[in-house]
Amino acid sequence: MLTIIIRSILIYLIVLLVFRLMGKRQLGQMQPFELVLTLIIADLATIPMAEVSVPVLHGIVPLLTLVVLHFVLTLISRSSQFISKIISGKPVIIVNPKGIDYQAMKKLNLSTDDIFEALRGSGYFSISQVQYAIMETNGKVSVMPKADFSPVTNGDLNTNAEDSYLPIVLVSEGRTLKDNMALAGLSEQEVKSIITQNSEGSKSIKDVLLLTIDKTGEAYLQMKKGAGKSFQSKRLVQE
Repeated sequence: MLTIIIRSILIYLIVLLVFRLMGKRQLGQMQPFELVLTLIIADLATIPMAEVSVPVLHGIVPLLTLVVLHFVLTLISRSSQFISKIISGKPVIIVNPKGIDYQAMKKLNLSTDDIFEALRGSGYFSISQVQYAIMETNGKVSVMPKADFSPVTNGDLNTNAEDSYLPIVLVSEGRTLKDNMALAGLSEQEVKSIITQNSEGSKSIKDVLLLTIDKTGEAYLQMKKGAGKSFQSKRLVQE
């Protein structure tokens, strides 16, 4: 009995260390590969706890192997946009100013009930209140409301407001997102020009943490070292 208790405490401490090393994300915030690792770790941990005939080392080695695998997958997904899409997928717009994107809905195997449930969870009960809704890679839905339905509504204040536009990520952690650049109608040279004109110190794309722009030309730039700032840039062509 004492042996089982000691083994259980040891495995518990190792699993606790493993999850501390993996980060502090909650279950609903995990990427698919992180969720798979979590489920496998939970299963592996129970074996050396319950089976005294299984050496403790045979339980510890697989756990540590999975930690190494986690860091390798995380590193690969950060360094390659293509691999990141394969491992974690990519955010998908399921509601746009025209309404529900039927093709995106079918691709994600969603129903209209699923979409309305997600919108209600964000505090919106009608598609007409939503400018954009995005299915994130972790399964959560992020909602951008129309201007008149923002938390403090301009409609209540009797003020006219333009609709909000979805910021397009052009550069993320030193990597240019070519698909998004094409969507914004900007060339890599134009993106470099925006960085050069609005950054202090380094002008290299590799030193950019985040660069976004929306259709009105409202841009946000933050270098890996330094504070971010918003500014007005080139107005994008309306679709």
